[in-house]
Amino acid sequence: MLRSPLVGELLAWLYLHPDLSCSATELARRFKVSQSTVSREASHLVQAGLVREERRGNLRLLQADLTNPLARPLTELLALTYGPAAVLADLLPPVEGVDEAYIYGSWAARYAGEAGPPPRDVDVLVVGDADEDDLADAARVAEGQLGREVNIHRVSTDIWRSAGDDPFLASVRSRPSYPIVQPGE
Repeated sequence: MLRSPLVGELLAWLYLHPDLSCSATELARRFKVSQSTVSREASHLVQAGLVREERRGNLRLLQADLTNPLARPLTELLALTYGPAAVLADLLPPVEGVDEAYIYGSWAARYAGEAGPPPRDVDVLVVGDADEDDLADAARVAEGQLGREVNIHRVSTDIWRSAGDDPFLASVRSRPSYPIVQPGE
């Protein structure tokens, strides 16, 4: 069922946002793939009964099919595996002062295919001058949705962009990471 990272990301986005109907174009833009790729994968998911589609003219809207008996366990599985990216992509962009954000550490490593035990937490690097209390609030909301601890570490944009010798930032840059908020978004 989860034959590619894109399928997991699509399902996670749809199942963790069950009230939303998303167009194939929106999903393609979100996951930085072609619309034809999203449409092809969506067709498989519709045939499997995991996703519903609604046509409005040329617009193809996709939504999680919550009537499927797999909906609840699938939602739980997706929240624990692909969920951090979907949940944090909703919570961090509206926080004022977030210029960039990346998931790093064990979750990013597992997502990139590195072997190891399931992550017990999600580590997030926020670049910018966002208020620490606002970031802590976002982390608490994410923890409630994901059922796991979310640790947010903030650095200034200047420090992130500098070629400094900070061992923490060097390790984040050298290991797998998953972008949540990219520069200019």
